[in-house]
Amino acid sequence: MVVDGSPVVRKVARRLIASDTTVVTTADSGFQTVAACSVEMPDVIILDSAISDMPTPDIITQLRALPGGANSKIYLCLPEIDVTKIMRAKRAGAAGYLLKPFNRTSIAEILPQVPLAG
Repeated sequence: MVVDGSPVVRKVARRLIASDTTVVTTADSGFQTVAACSVEMPDVIILDSAISDMPTPDIITQLRALPGGANSKIYLCLPEIDVTKIMRAKRAGAAGYLLKPFNRTSIAEILPQVPLAG
């Protein structure tokens, strides 16, 4: 799942990640993310650090409390290194972070099944 307020970022991420074996869902708000994950928890969630409707640590905490939430890998997505945001996200349960603009190589670091060519 890719959670970002920008339709362009969601579209680019979907193109980089989606394949015959990988389904990509998207959300543009914290509430939409929690609602979608309460129905079906994705294996990996890439969560923008600047979701406007809910603080990122709160989203992560709510996701972790859902059935299957403890097994999902959550990565905070930021435009630059912000140690405070990264540490808050990690304390809430994030597995790591990803910098924007991401590309096929940086996505492949957190999602090894993403092909580097193509």
